Amino acid sequence: MTAELFRIILPVTNIDQASAFYAAVLGMPGERISNGRHYFDCGGTILACFDPRADGDNFDARPLPDHIYFAVLDIESTYEACIKAGATMMAGDIHGTPAGAIAVRPWGERSFYAVDPFGNQICFVDATTKFTTMKGKRLDLD
Repeated sequence: MTAELFRIILPVTNIDQASAFYAAVLGMPGERISNGRHYFDCGGTILACFDPRADGDNFDARPLPDHIYFAVLDIESTYEACIKAGATMMAGDIHGTPAGAIAVRPWGERSFYAVDPFGNQICFVDATTKFTTMKGKRLDLD
């Protein structure tokens, strides 16, 4: 049996703000599942914005420790939507190219890196350039 990734929990501290942010960035309204959960169907994998306090849980949301990657058809429009919705473009660089700018990365992806209003790191990749497998090869980034 092959495993299927079907849901990613994205911790947020304000479910209404999160649903508005991701609706604007992803270009879809998503669906409120409970008081503290708002789901977006991203190509068959659910992005589950989760506000534990709004859902009645007794713990606070903490940002994920690493990026979530989205493939998009129009990276320029997504970049503008991120800025308009309140994302912060990441500072620094990714292997010599500016992280927060649309750039071609050494592995061939055209992408940009940002941070959502809740501190989660997000990356948007031009769908025509997404890197999905090495087919037995090793990527050398040194």
